[in-house]
Amino acid sequence: MDKKSLIRTIVLVVALINQALVAANLNPIPGSEEVWGEVVSTIITGAVAVWAWFKNNYVTAKGKAQKEVIEKAGLK
Repeated sequence: MDKKSLIRTIVLVVALINQALVAANLNPIPGSEEVWGEVVSTIITGAVAVWAWFKNNYVTAKGKAQKEVIEKAGLK
């Protein structure tokens, strides 16, 4: 796993843990309950999940072309 993939994975795990704590009515991130409520936590978790998924998969035309080159070269 390269450095960027590791960072995305760690950020995603932290966001998911935060979401679980918020769902359990805990306030894991320092700050007021109103600011870091369920809505903000859900938005952050959703954004991080999409970011991590998009970066780790070949979903763009450029990414699909890269995947083809990798497979043709026998690197996967």
